[in-house]
Amino acid sequence: MIYRSNEIEKAAAMRAAELMTAAARTAPKACGVDATETLVLDGPDKDKLTAVMREIGEAIGAANFIRDAGNVDACHNIVLIGVDISPRMLDCSLCSMKNCAAAAASGVPCVLAVSDLGIAAGSAAATAMDHRMDNRMLFTAGMAALKLKLFSDKVKICYGIGLSISGKNVFFDRPEV
Repeated sequence: MIYRSNEIEKAAAMRAAELMTAAARTAPKACGVDATETLVLDGPDKDKLTAVMREIGEAIGAANFIRDAGNVDACHNIVLIGVDISPRMLDCSLCSMKNCAAAAASGVPCVLAVSDLGIAAGSAAATAMDHRMDNRMLFTAGMAALKLKLFSDKVKICYGIGLSISGKNVFFDRPEV
């Protein structure tokens, strides 16, 4: 059987995405609380995400959303990693609130939860790099995913990591905005 490069590369990008979600899941978490959620989008679902990225960009006059949507269009898929920002009940005051109850009442994100997201996303991006996948972490894709309500209601912050396999990195030589 003959396998064409475009078919193999699409499958490789999906395998990398699967491994990235595993890396995000197993990344260290504050207090041992796993409040991360992961999704992988391709095809029409990825197209819906980029359409919303463009809508946001046009609505707020932010060219980076539109530029990033073009980058995601050129990707095989995108991994989305979100986190529940609820306090971890340590009363550490790192969020600048008196305690976790005050933070929860004010809707202030738990610093430890946000740190968990960063560690999980970094672990996922490192996994992509380990498999030689061109990738880029995009808060713009995360904002569009939140607007589309792709995650549970608890997730309030997320990042997207687009994966591309091509002769030229689609995230290189991006126009400045």
